[in-house]
Amino acid sequence: QVQLVESGGGLVQPGGSLRLSCVVSGSTSNINFMGWHRQAPGKQRELVAWISSSGGTNYPDSVKGRFTISRDNAKKTGYLQMDSLKPEDTAVYYCYANFFDRSGTYWGQGTQVTVSS
Repeated sequence: QVQLVESGGGLVQPGGSLRLSCVVSGSTSNINFMGWHRQAPGKQRELVAWISSSGGTNYPDSVKGRFTISRDNAKKTGYLQMDSLKPEDTAVYYCYANFFDRSGTYWGQGTQVTVSS
């Protein structure tokens, strides 16, 4: 059984920073891609960032230059550093991962990020 657990969400003022973490637990160490999506109320879920097993990354224009995704393979943990946060970044953030040794994409339960003064 594989589980993803996010942490690090919260309330922050515009211009502030947060760092989200996503820990993978269970009987696997062969993590392929890791990434983050977000979903704001009344909106579709959208990609925020992904990182490959070799460290390649991808961001949409809405967060490029403000968000940084990283991973620590030894700790089976992914991170999302969010800087210069804006009110429109308010959403539930979900991490996901897929694996070399099993099929499918696994998701965390989500963590709320609220950017407001």
